[in-house]
Amino acid sequence: MAEGSIQKICTCRDAAGRKLGQNCPQLRRAGGTWNSHHGKWGYQLELPKRLDGSRRSPLRRYTFDGRDDAANDRNQAIALLALAGDDTALATEIADLLKQVKAGAPLPDRDAIAKRVNAGLPATVDMTVAEYLPQWLESRRSIEPGTKRAYGCHIRVHLVPHLGGIPLVKLRVEHIAAMFTAIADFNIAVEIARQSEDPVIRATVRAVRTTGPTTMQRIRATLRKALNDAISRNNNRLIDFNPAAHVELPSATQHKPRVWTARAVARWRETGEKPSPVMVWTPEQAGEFLDFAQDHDIALYPVFVGIMHRGMRRGEALGLRDTTVDLDDALATVDLQRTTDGYDPVDKKVKSESGNRTFALDSFTVAAWRSYLARRARWQLVCGSKWPDTGFFFVQPNGEKWHPDAVTKAFDRLVRDAGLPPIRLHDLRHCAATFLKASGADLTDVKELLGHSTITVTSNTYTSVIVELESERAKAEAAAALVPRRRRPRAA
Repeated sequence: MAEGSIQKICTCRDAAGRKLGQNCPQLRRAGGTWNSHHGKWGYQLELPKRLDGSRRSPLRRYTFDGRDDAANDRNQAIALLALAGDDTALATEIADLLKQVKAGAPLPDRDAIAKRVNAGLPATVDMTVAEYLPQWLESRRSIEPGTKRAYGCHIRVHLVPHLGGIPLVKLRVEHIAAMFTAIADFNIAVEIARQSEDPVIRATVRAVRTTGPTTMQRIRATLRKALNDAISRNNNRLIDFNPAAHVELPSATQHKPRVWTARAVARWRETGEKPSPVMVWTPEQAGEFLDFAQDHDIALYPVFVGIMHRGMRRGEALGLRDTTVDLDDALATVDLQRTTDGYDPVDKKVKSESGNRTFALDSFTVAAWRSYLARRARWQLVCGSKWPDTGFFFVQPNGEKWHPDAVTKAFDRLVRDAGLPPIRLHDLRHCAATFLKASGADLTDVKELLGHSTITVTSNTYTSVIVELESERAKAEAAAALVPRRRRPRAA
């Protein structure tokens, strides 16, 4: 590669109007030394040919006050061209980049261009957020399908529409904060439209979904992860700073379970309103549901018994296998969950070590599951050779594994038909925890049964709901009775 020539020139002209360039007599003093007050230092550097083989004009930059400044700039241009190696197309691309730099403007940073080149990106154009995020998502091959689907939704619905046109290296905290402000403003506009007296206006937002605090936190988490990977990408940092890590958002509201007390049920029957998105039945209501399920859906009744009494998640109950259930010793081990990716059922390991657990079974659950096994054996006799050997503990009457969504729909139908106040299937897990704590277990016991990662999660979720149960109220009464009070005469 040519090293280029460094020289000093000026813009003076002779009598004919021709530029004197480096021949101007004012460039040097009488003693032959350079005149620091006249002319500019610069260099000329040959550039690679174009892809069609034609020669291009040299790179000429004469804007420097000192020879060393010109030499440093020339060396930077040579270092940029060296990034191409034997890649002719890349050499042409970098040469185009150098020619586009305006006089007096600095050359592109060599390390920044190297990052783009090593990452397989164009050298001449800054990658935008819209270009980077889909590429990043496609490279994430080790994440769960459901997680990847959520990332994709955040990118498609929020991140690209709001941030897509911004070059990745120029993304700042204020850009991201402005996105969340726009999302919040949209939420307000939707709520105003929903409360409008004009039915036409209400109709415009009938199917529009707002973005709550929890979803905003997840959107930020997706962007934060993507930008963290951009910092460490293949050891070639595309960026040096993660602005998503410095954006402040309102804390996501964590709804604590509330009990369906008689007063709450009466108000629900009158208005249809639930006191909280997360509700828990009283023991009497739970028993009424299990009785109804036993009479009206015997195939799924044992599943609901297990969730109600032992607090398993839906996927954990459906992921039990014959090898992980020991009714003789009244033990069950959770190490697999049957969940969904979109609508497709997926069998996968539980997410964490705390979720991978073995717990004792109560006598009610053991009895229900023994009856179920006898029933399952009769189903198998009816199916004969058509019975599939899945190895799963809970199966349909034809031997096939349950679809998780079908179980949820059956639960919702049973709750409705039984006339009980509504709860979600997942709320049976809250019932199990609440009843266990109310029966005298401590929070550590509840944590171990539910497979929570920390006791803080257990405490934050359940310490408020247990006071609504009669057994806890009795404890409160007993504690209050220990405080002596002076008798007062009754008011007339």
